[in-house]
Amino acid sequence: MKIDTRIKVHQVAGENIVMRVGADGTDMTTVIALNESSLLLFNRLHGRDFDIDDAAKVLCDEYEVDEATARRDVENLVQQMRLNGMLTDD
Repeated sequence: MKIDTRIKVHQVAGENIVMRVGADGTDMTTVIALNESSLLLFNRLHGRDFDIDDAAKVLCDEYEVDEATARRDVENLVQQMRLNGMLTDD
């Protein structure tokens, strides 16, 4: 899977949020605030193919977190991103 290349991170009022940028500008109908670990994942994985294991490894390498917790957190993020059309399987 990949994060859709039209998805960009913007800082608004001190929050890191992701929005889809289209031909007509920014789509404000789908906006998700990212916490520190989600932002880390977004920045490390944007523009490349990844799977749950790849993303969990990023969290394990950066934070003192066990693999099961990292996988659960990644699965939750991926689910939210899929629901909002932010991931592709290209």
